[in-house]
Amino acid sequence: MDKDKITLVFDKWCKKLRLIPDWDIKLQWVTDKNWPKTGDIKIDCCDKKAIVLLNETNPKQENLEEVVAHELMHLKMYPLDQFTEGLILSTFKENTSARDFAYRGFFETLEQTVEELTKCFLLEFGENRELSFGRCQRGKSFTELYDGLNNLE
Repeated sequence: MDKDKITLVFDKWCKKLRLIPDWDIKLQWVTDKNWPKTGDIKIDCCDKKAIVLLNETNPKQENLEEVVAHELMHLKMYPLDQFTEGLILSTFKENTSARDFAYRGFFETLEQTVEELTKCFLLEFGENRELSFGRCQRGKSFTELYDGLNNLE
């Protein structure tokens, strides 16, 4: 992993997504071998600051440009993210199945949307346009998902 190259890619995506100069964003490498993610982002809206975290030791994804673009896309989506989360929290009572359903559905949909937008931008503007399949490769095959299930009769 060439950290200098990733830093250049990070700078490119900050500009491409029009995040700077409005935001102060930095890239931080995580060296904890037990950190389970490839990337993450911390956001402080009050100061318009963000930190993109990248796993230096054991990234799960092959294309770190894709990870960088994905995490920065979360920053672009953050106002919608926060509005929707607030709406869910203020609408549904705590510890109810309705709130759990809405919350889980929102975050799954948010992650899918961020990933789809990332793919579109990566295919259009990326230096490395190869999509990462790390999570998919570690998962069960379609057939394995059905192992052990009984017919409904």
